[in-house]
Amino acid sequence: MLTDEKRKLELMAATIRKTALETIHTAGSGHIGGSFSMADIMAVLYFKAMNVDPKNPDKPDRDRLVVSKGHCSPVTYATLALKGFFPIEHLKTFRQIDSDLSGHVEIHVPGVDMSGGSLGQGLSVALGMAMYAKANKIGNYVHAIMGDGEIQEGQIWEAAMCAGFYKVNNLIAFVDNNQIQLDGRLTEVMDPNPIDEKFRAFNWNVINVNGQDVEEIADAIDEAKKCQDKPTMIVAHTTKGAGVSVFEDTPRFHGGQPTPEEYEQAIKELDDRIASLEV
Repeated sequence: MLTDEKRKLELMAATIRKTALETIHTAGSGHIGGSFSMADIMAVLYFKAMNVDPKNPDKPDRDRLVVSKGHCSPVTYATLALKGFFPIEHLKTFRQIDSDLSGHVEIHVPGVDMSGGSLGQGLSVALGMAMYAKANKIGNYVHAIMGDGEIQEGQIWEAAMCAGFYKVNNLIAFVDNNQIQLDGRLTEVMDPNPIDEKFRAFNWNVINVNGQDVEEIADAIDEAKKCQDKPTMIVAHTTKGAGVSVFEDTPRFHGGQPTPEEYEQAIKELDDRIASLEV
């Protein structure tokens, strides 16, 4: 990847984080940790890899993304707004009773391809979209992002078995492997590791990446598109709350809110990061 392209994607990831945090702060609620850990994936998908058009969000041949970990709506909505699917100002209505921007992603929001929040269902839906696209020779790719705690759900493995058996090579999925879920660390709740070996056993092409490295993410997506006989699972090794020191690697910010002092510190860190990338 060219250095300038990498810098622009890193800048976008930092901007997505700041926009998501401001959205959460205005609402007084929202999921920081899982939103921040997947921000780099979202930056690469929407600003490099995916064929989408904010002016025509329902075009039939668009690439699709299923955000199965639907509680990470702040990062999803921030990304869509920055991409131009709806005005940035609309983010101020997040989680208000009369707003379409609810706490979990919903399909009636421009750019959203599936309502998320009931964990474990997203891979099945993405698989159905991908199989339909293959059968009708649409030529697009379907992506899905799951949490690592989410893959404790049995439906994930039914979809994994089906996708591998039918060689659904236009399906590219991610596990946001940040090692923390609502009730604590994966190792304390129900550890799904080794994730890569499990998906390989279901006949998936598996790629491990540093999920906070935009270049590794982009390269993995390119590699996935070269695979002709398997779906691809990109296991993104991430840090919960990545990008702000006070949020990182703690269960507290799965859904918890920062103090006013922590918020100001977070905004400063993100502003400094953005300024360093804008040079």
